[in-house]
Amino acid sequence: MRLHPLFKVVGYGRLEKPVRVIEKAIKGLMFDCQMCGKCALSSTGMSCPMNCPKSIRNGPCGGVRLNGNCEVKPEMRCVWVEAWRGNQQMRDSQAIRQVQIPVDNLLKGSSSWLRVVRDKHAERASESAQ
Repeated sequence: MRLHPLFKVVGYGRLEKPVRVIEKAIKGLMFDCQMCGKCALSSTGMSCPMNCPKSIRNGPCGGVRLNGNCEVKPEMRCVWVEAWRGNQQMRDSQAIRQVQIPVDNLLKGSSSWLRVVRDKHAERASESAQ
């Protein structure tokens, strides 16, 4: 990622708090993001799976009501019904089929944006080394 050199110079640790505040404001307002630290919005039709009362990250629980609402919170639309609907509008409609790893609770509240930049850089660096 192009921002990695700048982020590395400034320091990921120093950037964490200001980026986290901005990320939480933007993603919270737009997607009701719960800041799990391992964002899956782009793979779940821009619907935050952490809003599921059961915190299910890989598809509906089987308790979805006929009207598409949640079995735990009947007044709430099932997160996964919304995810499938949103996924149909995404460029990569196969992304929703990608299995999401469980959330590491130590990452909760941290910036996934910084983590993505750092991880992508490390991934590209290891590909270049091969």
